[in-house]
Amino acid sequence: MSQTLKPLLPGSTLGVLGGGQLGRMWAHTAQRMGYNTAVLDPDAQSPAGLVSHHHIHTDYLDAAGLKQLAAACQAVTTEFENVPADALAQLAATLPVSPAASAVAVAQDRAREKAHFVACGVPVAPYVVIDTAAQLAALLAGTANAAVVDNLLPGILKTSRMGYDGKGQLRVGTRDELNAGWAKLGGVPCVLEKMLPLVSECSVIVARGRDGGTVNLPVQRNLHRDGILAVTEVFAGNVPDALANQAITAAKAVAQELNYVGVLCVEFFVLADHSLVVNEIAPRPHNSGHYSQDACDVSQFELQVRTMADLPLTQPRLHSPTIMLNLLGDLWFDKLGSEPNSLKPNTLQVEPAWHQVLALPGTHLHLYGKREARVGRKMGHLNITAATPEAARYVALQAAAILGIAPF
Repeated sequence: MSQTLKPLLPGSTLGVLGGGQLGRMWAHTAQRMGYNTAVLDPDAQSPAGLVSHHHIHTDYLDAAGLKQLAAACQAVTTEFENVPADALAQLAATLPVSPAASAVAVAQDRAREKAHFVACGVPVAPYVVIDTAAQLAALLAGTANAAVVDNLLPGILKTSRMGYDGKGQLRVGTRDELNAGWAKLGGVPCVLEKMLPLVSECSVIVARGRDGGTVNLPVQRNLHRDGILAVTEVFAGNVPDALANQAITAAKAVAQELNYVGVLCVEFFVLADHSLVVNEIAPRPHNSGHYSQDACDVSQFELQVRTMADLPLTQPRLHSPTIMLNLLGDLWFDKLGSEPNSLKPNTLQVEPAWHQVLALPGTHLHLYGKREARVGRKMGHLNITAATPEAARYVALQAAAILGIAPF
């Protein structure tokens, strides 16, 4: 049931836990809309803190820092999923917090996340939770449903907590590899997930208000390399209509059942039989939604501001076919050969040829203000917009060649 909400108007102060690039882009958007911004992050040089009106340099669970943030703001959000849920719960005692600590806690634990998907009726890959060494031993010995392990191998063993961008997970093909892999991951609670025949990956970003109103960005088709998003393509027909509609329906169901408020990304695998399974959720704006800054009339960051401030949510419109290229720190170093990660050791950083990239039509460069490039570190992204998908792809491949990004 919808409810009448009193919006926080421009001039109010909005806060964020986390000072990374997502917080930086959120802050820029909030400021453009007339809001003041406050960031709580322990890094004095955090990208978001450097551009905000207030930067509170404390740990996320520091009581004095949280009190200072609550006193400065009229509403608070988070910019990454590993902010302690307890910090959000403490803030929620005195002011609106979105998303809620309960929703973030689900996203922080793969086992709870999988259980939530099942409860929503959203398809997931077959899996089993392994919390303890005793549970693993029972599975391997066949004393706890002997067929489980064999049915899930080959599979992906993932830590239940603190995994992102391909971290905290291993491929395991045999029982011995599963046993060794669990030890390699530290013997912490894990989820073993069956490897399925994938043909592509996609994601949906939804925004849900406190009144239950929900809108979504168009379905994004994604390419990952080494577990990190490399390319996102968005245009009419990038995903078959039936799949797109299924993904949007599933994403909204996930948000609805969480009673979610804020921006939520739901990632999917497309299987060889053209069906979908959900992979994971991110309770925040997402790398795959960065294209919306230049290709949509309402970006994912504006949606985040609107949900925080209880402003109306309008259905975003894609006005240009677009491709987003993720810019990792690898691009700042010399290469040994054609492989993306074949970097020369101990070489100096070299600024990429932005002048050549920006000479291409429809290119939009977004850098995150990070002072040091490192291999695998997200330094920025490049959005390419054009009149047609073919034109966007043509320019994107030119840009990729200039930057040393492998073609796609």
